[in-house]
Amino acid sequence: MNLGVFFGIFAVMFLLELPDKTMIATIVMSTKVRPSSIVIGASTGFVLQMGIAVLAGGLLTLFPAHVKDLIVGVLFLGGAAYLLFVSEDVVEKEGEREAQIENKGSRWREISTAFTVIFIGEFGDLTQIQAANFSAKTHRPLEVFLASSLAMIVVSFVGAYGGQLLQRVVPLKKIRLGGGLIFAGLGVYTVVRVFTG
Repeated sequence: MNLGVFFGIFAVMFLLELPDKTMIATIVMSTKVRPSSIVIGASTGFVLQMGIAVLAGGLLTLFPAHVKDLIVGVLFLGGAAYLLFVSEDVVEKEGEREAQIENKGSRWREISTAFTVIFIGEFGDLTQIQAANFSAKTHRPLEVFLASSLAMIVVSFVGAYGGQLLQRVVPLKKIRLGGGLIFAGLGVYTVVRVFTG
């Protein structure tokens, strides 16, 4: 296992998920039920989605290298556009709406509701797409799966236990700007490499 790849992917995925609607949903749900239930359910949903993403990334590797790199570059640029141009107000409202279905109940119900909210909310989400990109680009599906899953689990903990405090310390707008610039750089680099060899 390449620890540089692992920690690089972990850091990017962690930063990308912080301003996301599923992070907002995690924060909102944790104000209504036991945070530990949210962590268990959300983490399980995230890990399953990262597995799906890595499998999708493996399918991307079946394309010729220049086609795969162009797809990956365009997806990076799309992720950058989302982070830079979609208002965090829109993302917060989506997260709050997704979390509204959570009600205090049995432990099992809290866990299963958190799982459902996150699992459904992550389909086609930025972090899922980027995990597929990383898998296709690095050809290291195990590192991508483990790093992405661990990042999502940490985000679940942060959201459930400290999300409201985190938002006061580091505004979502700054997190989104940082993630958007990172993805813009990766996208431009990848697309330029496709055309310059």
